[in-house]
Amino acid sequence: MSAAAKSQDVLSLLKQDHANVKAMFQQYEELGDRAFASKKKLAEEICLELTRHATAEEEVFYPAIRAAARENEDLIDEATVEHASAKELIAQIMEADPHDELYDAKLKVLSEYILHHVKEEEGEIFPSAKRAGLDLQALGQQVAARKEEIDFVPPRPLPGASPQRGRPHA
Repeated sequence: MSAAAKSQDVLSLLKQDHANVKAMFQQYEELGDRAFASKKKLAEEICLELTRHATAEEEVFYPAIRAAARENEDLIDEATVEHASAKELIAQIMEADPHDELYDAKLKVLSEYILHHVKEEEGEIFPSAKRAGLDLQALGQQVAARKEEIDFVPPRPLPGASPQRGRPHA
């Protein structure tokens, strides 16, 4: 784990993730119509970063917020549903070929989902986390550590399956 990640509070870390993914979506938009290999590579990077981020939020950040402030239950529930929608699109993108007719459209919709999610998270959940008196520094360390454990995008989850931790067995 980098020294910066170790010292970053969870809100700064998650905001940095948001900015990084937003920049990657912008890069994707700027690629030419025929840059298929570049599109596939960048799409896979976006999907991996979103998987790391969502998993760390769901396993570390959201439970801490839910436990600290009951006012957040509806917001956390909505964020979890938004993550599920994003994961479904991520699975479709990972299975698709950049030559597919709807490939770019799927990336565009994923980008729109994420921008909406970020707006709600930064505008409502993050301020609530500050008010809740959580140890944001410790949560930042836990989120950073969890993100580092993830080095793949999991296959499409089965309906109703619970999230798995760690890496797949070879």
